[in-house]
Amino acid sequence: MKTNAKLFALIILLIALSACGAGQSTSPEEISVTLTPNTASVQVAESVQLTATVHNSTNSAVTWSLSGAGCSGATCGTISSAGFYTAPASVPSPATVTVKATSVADTSKSASATITILAAVVVADEWTWVSGSNIVDQAGIYGTQGIAASSNVPGARDSAASWIDPQGNLWLFGGEGWDSAHITYYLNDLWKYDPATLEWTWVSGSNTVNQAGTYGTQGTAAPSNVPGGRKGAVSWIDSSGKLWLSGGYGWDSAGDQDYLNDLWEYDPTTLEWTWVSGSNTVDQLGVYGTQGVSDSSNVPGAREWPVSWIDSQGKLWLFGGLGFNSGWHNDLWKYDPAILEWTWVSGSNIVYQAGIYGTKGTADPSNVPGAREWAVSWLDSQGKLWLFGGNGLDSTGRSGDLNDLWKYDPTILEWTWVSGSNTVDQLGVYGTKGAAAFSNVPGARSDAVSWLDSSGKLWLFGGFGLDSAGYTARLNDLWHYIR
Repeated sequence: MKTNAKLFALIILLIALSACGAGQSTSPEEISVTLTPNTASVQVAESVQLTATVHNSTNSAVTWSLSGAGCSGATCGTISSAGFYTAPASVPSPATVTVKATSVADTSKSASATITILAAVVVADEWTWVSGSNIVDQAGIYGTQGIAASSNVPGARDSAASWIDPQGNLWLFGGEGWDSAHITYYLNDLWKYDPATLEWTWVSGSNTVNQAGTYGTQGTAAPSNVPGGRKGAVSWIDSSGKLWLSGGYGWDSAGDQDYLNDLWEYDPTTLEWTWVSGSNTVDQLGVYGTQGVSDSSNVPGAREWPVSWIDSQGKLWLFGGLGFNSGWHNDLWKYDPAILEWTWVSGSNIVYQAGIYGTKGTADPSNVPGAREWAVSWLDSQGKLWLFGGNGLDSTGRSGDLNDLWKYDPTILEWTWVSGSNTVDQLGVYGTKGAAAFSNVPGARSDAVSWLDSSGKLWLFGGFGLDSAGYTARLNDLWHYIR
């Protein structure tokens, strides 16, 4: 009985204690603030978004403040009410700033982030949108011919010709695109862009499409002379700054449209075109003469999309392209402006020739690239001509996109197959980005762009061809080749 009485008394005591506790409330948790990120590094004048979170309060508002041992006020940067911090224009010393977020609900609660300010770094791997629209199919804004203006801009186009003059100005001619009336077809407008003033100037030609050429007298410059509208022409610029233009697909002197073989020179000092060589009518056959021998009657046949070089002696070089008989060429030509004569140098005078590759890395007089169009080219500091890819014929005569790299030495008159495959439609072997490797090679492609840098590297960008997985479409890969 005593045990049961004691148990009963204990139960009564627990119930009483529980009843006492039911009337008490627990104390609320303290307010706290966190800041994300709590450390960051930004360049001068750059920004970073900070996020403050207030815990244990329905009031999430904070006030922001900046401080630094080496700065005060605006020299520490700025912070918006939303926590967007912008670094100052110069680096303080020491180069750190403290950003503080304080709770409005309890001003004794705050959180801080340490921001390190870095000097501006010029990064080579950045693009800048300089001119033109970010919307497709824009009409040209021509302004007044010969007058630069910030509002001037060529209409949207493709397959134009271009040059860079000794002063660093960009020149652009023709192509297929939109004129001032927003009508599209072949253009013959000549433009100059000055990177110093960021302005375009409409220099020559028409602001409307489908213009026939005005040839004048061959060999004689005149202010009324102008090539007809065209696409797929090739271009050179000589040491005196004169612009050279040849062939393409477009309009002749009679207003007939097809493949052209006319050669033109434009003098930026006199603002006049000169019809130099070739015909003023479309669909002309080549006159080859004797290989290796120049002659005043020699002339390449009408074509579009060949490749071109200009050597240190001012001679113009031309290779391949698609001719008016719908055939790919693999003929190599040289034009000497001093004597006004063409020389058929290498390749065949018959279309659709397969490539003769020989041994990779070994020059041979019988070697020659197969017929093709839309290849890319370079001229190196030793005067050697380089050729890559295009759409054409491989060593078996099979057609497709190519990824072969060739070198032509004008001193020994021989081609060397340097890299890539002797068969069409090869996938790219990319390796590791930024790391050179002997096995790396761009995939087969046509209609890419190319340039040579001051250290002699060959650069290649984009085109239409095959990626590493074997898909065929437009590419945006950038490559360089060290000779």
